Amino acid sequence: MTTPASESNYSARHLSVLEGLEAVRKRPGMYIGSTDSRGLMHCVWEIIDNSVDEALAGYCDKISIVLYADNSVSVEDNGRGIPVDIEPKTGLSGVEVVYTKLHAGGKFGGGSYNASGGLHGVGASVVNALSSRLDVEVTRTSKVHAMSFRRGEPGVFDDPKTGPSPESDFAPFVDRSELRIVGKAKRGLTGTKVRYWADRQVFPKSAVFSYDELVARIRQTTFLVPGLEITLRDERGIPGTPGENGPHEETYLATGGSVDFVDFLAPDAPVTNTWHFTGTGSFKETVPVLDDKGHLVSQEVERTCEVDIALRWGTGYDTTVRTFVNIISTPKGGSHLSGFEAGLLKVMRKAVETNARRLKISSKDGAERIEKDDVLAGLSAVLTVRLAEPQFEGQTKEVLGTAPVRAIVSRVVESSFKDLFSSPKRDDKTQTSLLLEKIVSEMRARVSARKQKEISRRKNALETSSLPAKLADCRTNDVQKSELFIVEGDSALGTAKLARSSDFQALLPIRGKILNVQKASVSDMLRNAECGAIIQVIGAGSGRSFDLDAARYGKIVLMTDADVDGAHIRTLLLTLFFRYMRPMIDAGRVYAAVPPLHRVEVIGAGSRKNEYIYTYSEAELQSTLAKLRKAGKRYKDDIQRYKGLGEMDADQLAETTMDPRHRMLRRVTAEHAQRAEEIFELLMGSDVAPRKDFIVAGASALDRSRIDA
Repeated sequence: MTTPASESNYSARHLSVLEGLEAVRKRPGMYIGSTDSRGLMHCVWEIIDNSVDEALAGYCDKISIVLYADNSVSVEDNGRGIPVDIEPKTGLSGVEVVYTKLHAGGKFGGGSYNASGGLHGVGASVVNALSSRLDVEVTRTSKVHAMSFRRGEPGVFDDPKTGPSPESDFAPFVDRSELRIVGKAKRGLTGTKVRYWADRQVFPKSAVFSYDELVARIRQTTFLVPGLEITLRDERGIPGTPGENGPHEETYLATGGSVDFVDFLAPDAPVTNTWHFTGTGSFKETVPVLDDKGHLVSQEVERTCEVDIALRWGTGYDTTVRTFVNIISTPKGGSHLSGFEAGLLKVMRKAVETNARRLKISSKDGAERIEKDDVLAGLSAVLTVRLAEPQFEGQTKEVLGTAPVRAIVSRVVESSFKDLFSSPKRDDKTQTSLLLEKIVSEMRARVSARKQKEISRRKNALETSSLPAKLADCRTNDVQKSELFIVEGDSALGTAKLARSSDFQALLPIRGKILNVQKASVSDMLRNAECGAIIQVIGAGSGRSFDLDAARYGKIVLMTDADVDGAHIRTLLLTLFFRYMRPMIDAGRVYAAVPPLHRVEVIGAGSRKNEYIYTYSEAELQSTLAKLRKAGKRYKDDIQRYKGLGEMDADQLAETTMDPRHRMLRRVTAEHAQRAEEIFELLMGSDVAPRKDFIVAGASALDRSRIDA
């Protein structure tokens, strides 16, 4: 019979088990990065990745994850199961070795996995050390084996009928550990189930599992391991999560691999097809290994590195590149990413030089070289390398440090694109031609933006200005106070000039409806007179080269007529800002003017002057008229309906739309940028079918009386 933990005198064997794990509890940040929610999520991924490694090795195709209401989490797989036999050097079962010994397991030089997310052999044991309780069940040899731990200490919990809890009475093993047999299993059935409670002595109560982060990485994992089915169940009932009203379960399964992953990640319409490249390379490295006597000796081994790349270019300029080593995401890159970018830049520069005449690159352009940003603009890519025992910078595995991988990835990229550019297939020729044209357009846009930025700096009294002649600039040099009104039409410009305060309000008229930049290429946008003028006047560049600090105005106000055409022009202008000057919207510096729709002239009593009331919608007009009638006030029946800004005189425009003391502005925000991008693509993009479906679906809800015709 065992005695309580507080009364027992631990044996030397027991102390040696806890020795290494105590170091983890003293310095958890060294192993999991931090002890906030990020560190908590890192722990659960250490356990999940062990199951995913079984899937990578071909022994597992189902993983189940459950978030319990008591803040515990369980991970179950149908892999081979952790070995339950005795490990000869320690005399402990394989389960206890994995969960109590640092730098032990099948991935730490064991040869059981050719490529895995595990590297240091510390993942499971670190999670065990930082858990107030951890239960593991292993199904092997038609039996279910079980072992429990308390803060890394093996023993037995005396659980009540209500279920397992870290608060249950615990009796640690003293003389020898016992791997209990708790049930039978069908023949051939194997797997591992781990359930643990994070230790609140280490993690604060504010650290919680993020459902959205779990979903994002589970989806990512199923893309990287085609055929692996992962189920996530949330029983916590936390407000703001899908399971707030009861248990919620989702299952993820993908079969297309990295190609499907790129199509899922891509935020824009495609310019090229999604290409899939693979290759291998080998390198030698000297590593320390244990000999038969347990001594470390240096040995040269040959490694094989497999490279898998899926990529495509889209119409936008944002870059979305995800890199992975085996199944581990490396958000900060490393040698594989630098090799990918170097190979891509080298092969694209060579291709552009070879096709200079066809791409119409003049001697003037020749002074400029294709830069990395030109190549990466609009690129969506997933880069995965698989190799045994990769070198990471730290246990959090955010940066790959294996140096030879850089050259291998670069060679695969160069070789694959060389074959693609020399392909005799018509489709390949068309695709590569479109790609080179996009890259050259990005180069010209960068050069043009830089030149525009240089010549459009605010001039002082001794300098001459090369800004558009139609710009009515303001006098102040204070960017924060200055405002640029983009005005629809020259007719409204004349009135606006009289209505503005020329000290801080500048005016730029545009003629009609500008180019729909959602459909047009970068070069077409820059060639458009109206778009070019707006970018030049704002003076901060466009696209990737946009510099918010260089913007010449603190506020950009879109002042269009209060009719259907005005709304269309405003939408086109917003599309231009959203696509090429998005930081202005993110910073809250883009506004839409709200001109009135009606003017009601209230007849003054006696010798009092008539009063004017402006309304901004039909409902507001009717409400205002009803209030006037109820108050016994008279008004002229010929209520003015403004069709355009040009119908106002200067005093009216100033009072209602331009004077900061009286005007109403609507700030344009992009809090949900992804959703906004989808809406812009639906309403303004080149794919007509979804837009037609949208119009047909909403046709029945249209109020015909609202059509301004």
